[in-house]
Amino acid sequence: MLRPIIRSTVTALRASSRSISKSQLRSTLSIPTVTRIIESSSAYSIGNTLLHHHYSTQHTATPNEEIVTGKEEVHEFKTETKRLLDIVSHSMYSEKEIFVRELISNAADALEKLRQMQAVNTGYDTEKPLEIRIDLDREKNQFILQDFGVGMTLEELNDNLGTIASSGSKKFLETLEKSGSTGTKESIIGQFGVGFYSTFMVGNKIKVYTRSAQPGSKGYCWTTDGQGSYSVAEADNVSVGTKIVIELRDDCKLFSSQIEIDSIIKKYSNFIGFPIYLNGKEVNTVEALWTKDRNSVTPEQHQQFYRFIANAWDDPQYTLHFKTDSPLAISSVLYVPEKHMEVLGEQIEPGVSLYSRKVLIQSKSAGILPHYLRFIKGVVDSEDIPLNVSRELLQDNVLSRLRKVMTSRVLKWLDNEAKKDPKKYNEFFLDYGQFIKEGACTDDMHKRDISKLLRFESSQTKNNEMISLEDYASRKKDGQKHIYYLLTPKRKYAEESPYTEMFKKNGVELLYLFDTVDEFVVNRLREFQGFDLISADSPEAAADPLLQSKREGEDHALTDDDAKSLAKWIETTLGDEVVKGVDISRRLSNFPAIVLEHESPAMRKMMQMMQGSARMEEVPPTPTVLEINPDHPVMKGIFNIRDNNPDLAKMITEQVYDNALCAAGVMEDPRSMITRLNKLLEITVNKVDEEKKIKI
Repeated sequence: MLRPIIRSTVTALRASSRSISKSQLRSTLSIPTVTRIIESSSAYSIGNTLLHHHYSTQHTATPNEEIVTGKEEVHEFKTETKRLLDIVSHSMYSEKEIFVRELISNAADALEKLRQMQAVNTGYDTEKPLEIRIDLDREKNQFILQDFGVGMTLEELNDNLGTIASSGSKKFLETLEKSGSTGTKESIIGQFGVGFYSTFMVGNKIKVYTRSAQPGSKGYCWTTDGQGSYSVAEADNVSVGTKIVIELRDDCKLFSSQIEIDSIIKKYSNFIGFPIYLNGKEVNTVEALWTKDRNSVTPEQHQQFYRFIANAWDDPQYTLHFKTDSPLAISSVLYVPEKHMEVLGEQIEPGVSLYSRKVLIQSKSAGILPHYLRFIKGVVDSEDIPLNVSRELLQDNVLSRLRKVMTSRVLKWLDNEAKKDPKKYNEFFLDYGQFIKEGACTDDMHKRDISKLLRFESSQTKNNEMISLEDYASRKKDGQKHIYYLLTPKRKYAEESPYTEMFKKNGVELLYLFDTVDEFVVNRLREFQGFDLISADSPEAAADPLLQSKREGEDHALTDDDAKSLAKWIETTLGDEVVKGVDISRRLSNFPAIVLEHESPAMRKMMQMMQGSARMEEVPPTPTVLEINPDHPVMKGIFNIRDNNPDLAKMITEQVYDNALCAAGVMEDPRSMITRLNKLLEITVNKVDEEKKIKI
């Protein structure tokens, strides 16, 4: 007896739930007769479910309850519009997945418009949450997206979806015809907005249900297969906002996969300002920290955001939360990871993504920061970026301005961190110094700022302690006009080098440059704050009055005439293919000679590599200048035996020269002097055997 009543009640409730108000539905369910019946049967749970379904937020697109009631009006796309549709659907976008980003961006715009309208007029209250819902149906091969935004009137529907760039399409096509088929993407920049039409890349049939938020508006259904026409008809049970139903192509079935769409949303639209629900589950749960006030963001939030954006598990060692309105409107959050992966030998990709209004434009963009700052992770968002219709191609002039602003800001940020905590920055430089040095060699525009970030060990620091060029300049000696450096593989070699001897004696600080690339760095910089960067083994250093020393005793020294005679003999003995001159200097103490004006060690190695790979003929070493110390016992010994034993004097002279080349790091192959060394050892041993003693 109760079944007919229950059945009729449930049917009525289902039908009425589509249109009646909340109070009406509650009133119906609270009628005493109905209440007694449904409480005593399973209909109670059905009725309660209906109430909950209608008024609670299920976060799924509304069921297929829209009903087309009006007569369909068929409209033909204009010829130029058909052409543009073909361009959009086949060649505008590089990836088909972009359609998800475009539809979400349009939905977010519609929701934002409604929110602004509601702020000034309560009549626009739709009793719907401001959110985006995406439902996927693998069986029907459908993609459905719905927003409860501002919606569209019939006129807006025809203007927005029925006509593409009605004011400029013909002119554009005329230009396209003149320029030919090449450059299609680039020519379209700024012509019109066609984000919705990206759906034609994946859909055979597109259906749009929409109702304007304006009070008393009707609902409509817009349908097309993209083949040349579209239809519009009135429809009932249409929610305020817009609902797009895409019948996917057979080759686009992957876009009905929840896993695929979830990854696309998180890739492009994760930071949209409205909740996005995929099959009822919210997917964009990470906040766009760059839009917040930096003082309101906690270190824990930065840690979580960094791990999300960088796909990492470590913590950032440096964080920059940066906003500016001039010369461009920029909001950004940037991080320096604890470690980088180039230590494993593989070059890392750029780590900063470009957004516009919280929508991803370029993931891991190579255009925001120069290549040497590729270790930086984070987000840069600019509202001033003018995009083409596909949001994928940026106008180069604006991107270059953005790059300039961000590069300067990042370099300033690192400099501030270095001044704030020098010890922490030095640890950072040990890991990331190679990137800073790369910038010094490649970025002429910012090399002044980059030079402040460089760190080197020096003769006045302990092992592994580094100073900046600014530190060096601040403690220079009176009258010092240069910043001196020495290229050396290890600190031990530097401290034992003949070139450091005069610096230690005279208290002049000397930078130690251990990396091969350091030579290119100082050659590119050339100067720092008015101080020329000069190598310790250069003629400029040899001529600096600060580096000259006076002898306390001259007992064992050769006279000036004897020294000149010896220099001339050495120059003749070695030959002009080996030395281009022999200079006399008394600034050395413990070493008999050094070479000057020699080839760059790094350049010499590079030439050797080129010769090996290209099978080029070997380039002979460039002659050097030999500087001799006439006060050293070896030089005095050569002077004394050059007439009595010229062969031995020549052999010793050649060894002295090779020793000087080794000290300068430009010895071609040390094995070449083994035979000579063994001969000298033999002579020495025989001499000892004869004299039965040797003074060491």
